[in-house]
Amino acid sequence: MLALPEDMLTEMASAAAVPATQVETHPGLSQMADLQKRLWHAERPIVIIAGGSGWSEAATERLRRFAERFELPVVCPFRRQMLFDHEHPNYAGDLGLGVNPKLVKRIKASNLVLLIGGRLSEIPSQSYTLFDIPSPSQTLIHVHAGAEELGRVYQPSLAIHASPEAFTAALEGVEPPVCVPWPEETKIANDAYHAWSDQPPATPGPLQMGEVMTWLRHNLSPEAILTNGAGNYATWVHRFYRFRKLGTQLAPTSGSMGYGLPAAISAKLRYPDRDVVCFAGDGCLQMTINELGTAQQAGAAVIVICVDNGIYGTIRMHQEREYPGRISATTMTNPDFAALVRAYGGHGETVTETAEFGPAFERVRASGELSLLHLRLDPEVITPTTTLSAIHKAALKRA
Repeated sequence: MLALPEDMLTEMASAAAVPATQVETHPGLSQMADLQKRLWHAERPIVIIAGGSGWSEAATERLRRFAERFELPVVCPFRRQMLFDHEHPNYAGDLGLGVNPKLVKRIKASNLVLLIGGRLSEIPSQSYTLFDIPSPSQTLIHVHAGAEELGRVYQPSLAIHASPEAFTAALEGVEPPVCVPWPEETKIANDAYHAWSDQPPATPGPLQMGEVMTWLRHNLSPEAILTNGAGNYATWVHRFYRFRKLGTQLAPTSGSMGYGLPAAISAKLRYPDRDVVCFAGDGCLQMTINELGTAQQAGAAVIVICVDNGIYGTIRMHQEREYPGRISATTMTNPDFAALVRAYGGHGETVTETAEFGPAFERVRASGELSLLHLRLDPEVITPTTTLSAIHKAALKRA
């Protein structure tokens, strides 16, 4: 704790204004020549992983042009999915939670991986199993704006100290070979992404979260901003929604519960004419639910989708997996969330069946008010691919 004398807190001082400037780190010419040579000599499929921060719309456009020229698949790490258009034929999916097994297999089998901006920490690295440590079997080219990140966990074949902005600008001068030998592999990767995310599997209960995300995919504009905190509910957002543009995904990579609502408020104040949709589990929302008052006071007409399964779902999943039947402090007593937002002066509705969602969303959007849709989800529905009972039975079998 830092304590300051009271006079220091109240007295004024004169100081010259010092403008803050961001200095871009640029790749060297020899490094870009080395990159082009390695790309030309790659024998098996190549994968681009684009993540981290420091991206601009111009940088993402340059990345798109590079992927098109070289006909390469592009992957986005955990909660950085808005860096590449999901409807683009070169998109291959995301490295997050509940990732497509075919994508993991593709990256492990790749001859060359170009990692731009990201760090491949625990979640995108699939618990540090994608690459051997410290020396990956794949040719790893790691581009990062922080010199301290290069070689910290993985020893890259080529390390490039550069920001995404400067590096993608340098990519404009990297030319593909006369005959690109892997375009079919890029199509296979994109087909695998669509097979994984187009049609959601059925889950227990009358409300299907996969169908909810499919409806939003077709009825939200590409400029809509989606936010979320931490929880298993977010796996439906990651897998079934289509992010199209930079700045449309606000979500924590650190597992912070309660992040979604304050993030949505700030986004709506910054872009009042765009739809801003906050996803939150019942436990996640109650970490910052008092910010409904902030939203109403500030005139931030966000739309909150509260996915209520009556439990701390992620923690319960781990309890069932590691200690089947030993449940501790994960069952919740929740308020009527729709009534609560109405108490704040907003618009609230409860949804219990899939068919109710679309009309309810249109009503809250048309209201132009702070709104909340209270989705009542079967607690068995823990991920798009499994249930609590299935996890429990598998754990008992292992024991």
